[in-house]
Amino acid sequence: MNDPRTVTPPAGAPSVDPSRLVFVGGLHRSGTTPFARILARHPDVSGLEGTGVIEDEGQHLQSVYPPGTTYGGSGHFARDPRAHVTESSPLVSPESAERLLAAWTPYWDLGRSRLVEKSPPNLTKSRFLQALYPGARFVMVVRHPVTVALSTRKWTHFLSRDPRKFATLSDLVEHWLLAHRILREDLPHLEHVHVVRYEDFVRDPDTTFEGVRAFLGLAGPIPTDTVRGAASDVYERTWASYRRPWRPGRVQRALITRRFGAEIAGYGYDLDDLMAFDPARSPLLG
Repeated sequence: MNDPRTVTPPAGAPSVDPSRLVFVGGLHRSGTTPFARILARHPDVSGLEGTGVIEDEGQHLQSVYPPGTTYGGSGHFARDPRAHVTESSPLVSPESAERLLAAWTPYWDLGRSRLVEKSPPNLTKSRFLQALYPGARFVMVVRHPVTVALSTRKWTHFLSRDPRKFATLSDLVEHWLLAHRILREDLPHLEHVHVVRYEDFVRDPDTTFEGVRAFLGLAGPIPTDTVRGAASDVYERTWASYRRPWRPGRVQRALITRRFGAEIAGYGYDLDDLMAFDPARSPLLG
């Protein structure tokens, strides 16, 4: 078998040093899209552009592995054991690496030093991607589980005939916990990984992206003037309103607190203040 560190795409496709690749992952509605767009504003970084697929996500451009929609999509995919792909997958081969690059390289500016591929299911595929591209970098974007659940509800198609697409708020919080258990398991296996909290990058983007810049070895700052700081306000107000009697979400709030409160606190998050965070308790940082 060829050494996977020397990836040679099919005839006509350019070769790419795997160490130039940056894979961005994180659950849907965790901020992966704005994060990747901000990162791609750096003059040494290229994101996938002009692809014609949803959010320019590389998962929708290729045919090597199933995209997240195969496993239920937003709010569901991490429940399927097949969504967690590691270095033991039979798909790990030089041929797979070549086919993925052939699908992605037409949409990158190959003159840039860092090439970014963003897809939410990278959260559960990082070890697989590292096996294909040794030396690649991974940035995982994490957001409060309640905020993710509240912002994902409208994407779960409550009236769909597909039972996988029906989800309560409690179901969506549970999905967050399932996905991040996988991330916790995978982090020790990754050589180059950086975890970004969504709340940090909207509240203090300069500090957050300075950490990303240093991690990726970029020269000069990453422009952050497009960051919006109030994107979670509506979800904070909605969650706070669920304390009131007779509110439809009151039962779901009580259920989430009872079933998942301790585990959520174990990630450093607070169920009363969605912007509060204790980094000392988080197993994803440090």
